[in-house]
Amino acid sequence: MGIFKNIFTWWEGATFGTWLGTATKGKRIGHDAEGNVYYEGGKTVGGLTRRWVMYNGLNDASRVPPEWHGWLHHMIDDVPENALPPARIWQKPPSRNLTGTVHAYRPAGAPEAGGERAAATGDYQPWSPEQG
Repeated sequence: MGIFKNIFTWWEGATFGTWLGTATKGKRIGHDAEGNVYYEGGKTVGGLTRRWVMYNGLNDASRVPPEWHGWLHHMIDDVPENALPPARIWQKPPSRNLTGTVHAYRPAGAPEAGGERAAATGDYQPWSPEQG
């Protein structure tokens, strides 16, 4: 089922066409801490070098760290280890988008959080066109 699935789907890894193109035309440039592998090869219509990522696991763009995002979008020319200064001690590591997961933010009063919405304070006056 694995090979058949990869021919037609993309959300759990590369399709067969992407894998074949990467194997024949891609040059491996580097990888990040999550195991995503970055490639380049060929030219875009605008003349830039084509760059792409092969995800380690689910295809989710929020799993690409900021420094590699910059490389993918031609904001830096060299790999991030060579082009960027080391991370500051106060910088947190990037986190992926948690929307749709059990770890997503749920404000107080949200139905998913099981809370009750706070009562209105009474200081709100709606605008109407007659008021000008």
